Amino acid sequence: MFSRVLIANRGEIALRIIRACHELGVGAVAVYSEADKGAAHLDLANEAICIGPAAPAESYLNIPRIISAAEVADVDAIHPGYGFLAENENFAQICRECGIIFIGPPPEAMRLLGDKVEARKLAKKAGVDLVPGSDGVVVSEAEGLKIAAKIGYPVMIKAVAGGGGRGMRVAHNDMSFRAGFAAAQAEAEAAFGDGSVYLEKLIVEPRHVEVQVMADQKGTTLHFFERDCSIQRRHQKMIEESPCPVLDDKTREKLCEAAIRIMRYANYVNAGTVEFLLDKDNHFYFIEVNTRIQVEHPVSEMVTGCDLIKMQLKVAAGEKLELTQKDIKRRGVAIECRINAEDPANNFSPCPGTISRYIPPGGPGVRVDTHVYQGWTVSPNYDSMLCKLIVHQPTRTEAIATMRRALSEFVIEPIKTTIPACLSIMSHNLFVKSKVDTEFVERNF
Repeated sequence: MFSRVLIANRGEIALRIIRACHELGVGAVAVYSEADKGAAHLDLANEAICIGPAAPAESYLNIPRIISAAEVADVDAIHPGYGFLAENENFAQICRECGIIFIGPPPEAMRLLGDKVEARKLAKKAGVDLVPGSDGVVVSEAEGLKIAAKIGYPVMIKAVAGGGGRGMRVAHNDMSFRAGFAAAQAEAEAAFGDGSVYLEKLIVEPRHVEVQVMADQKGTTLHFFERDCSIQRRHQKMIEESPCPVLDDKTREKLCEAAIRIMRYANYVNAGTVEFLLDKDNHFYFIEVNTRIQVEHPVSEMVTGCDLIKMQLKVAAGEKLELTQKDIKRRGVAIECRINAEDPANNFSPCPGTISRYIPPGGPGVRVDTHVYQGWTVSPNYDSMLCKLIVHQPTRTEAIATMRRALSEFVIEPIKTTIPACLSIMSHNLFVKSKVDTEFVERNF
């Protein structure tokens, strides 16, 4: 096992990794920007190093500064968390060249799966169904119009690089395709430095289901069942749950097996998530792979009893996974709500500011992963997520009841948060009946 690990991130995921390190007897080195002085994770770390101004490009996205901090702190490895540099293959490659272990997949796998066109080709080789679409990058509007006519509207124009809903547009006819094509390219170029896009048939009213995977360096690849991430707003996830409430056991088994096949074809190591769309007939289609630990990983942890961050550390250190697939059992139902500093009554506009009153919920089956505290100032420079509220109960009905109670207890003032929006969704008749899809929030709220 490592002696010291640097966490190249901030917020709740930095705290989560530091705690896992300490439980394994590993020293944790934190980095922080000037805006994050006073951050909770700095107090728990064994050492903290300032890496620059508030702007992410000058701190959390600045590879030379992070590598310099790692060398100064004499660490064995770097954990990137999620966001920032977590899916940056160049960063993973630089870590390798500097003799620092990157706690994540090898850069070759990141390069292959990070390119959504290449990932589709790999999934096809693995015998996994794809959403009908272009065979590769669509280089011109004219070419795109021909492909759209062939596969039929509506179609999704999607960025080859990145994620989070950026560089993504829906076209219902030639006119909206012409408007959306250039807009998607421009947004992808601005967000990822790569304006390449491809096309997919838009599956009407799909559910978004993903499979959590972990693979070691010895050839073992395991799944930790699926998460349903259908409750989204503008392709940004709001609520996640496991298991997917509409999947039967036979389809679930096929889904998880498909995810493992894809990862094995990619020679994948460490934590990753394989994402699928599920249509009304419960037929699933591969869409992409996230080559990192995800925000919603606690959902999988709660239903399996496995610590995925500790597994990441052990796998990166060269240890073999201690479990077999038969050892991983699914117990009960877990639901996660992301609590963001956003005003739902004002089109979810960001709401930075100082938190003067903070009262988290508690009680049986309630978990809060957060970095905020009373007196903490939420910065406008970073993602607006304040915390993740996770509940775990024997049944979905009980989990929903516990989540409602926990949300009702949660106090974060005076800034606006998404707590009321999450509570409204939890109380919606269609959510309770699990009659939802990825457009549920836009359609009903």
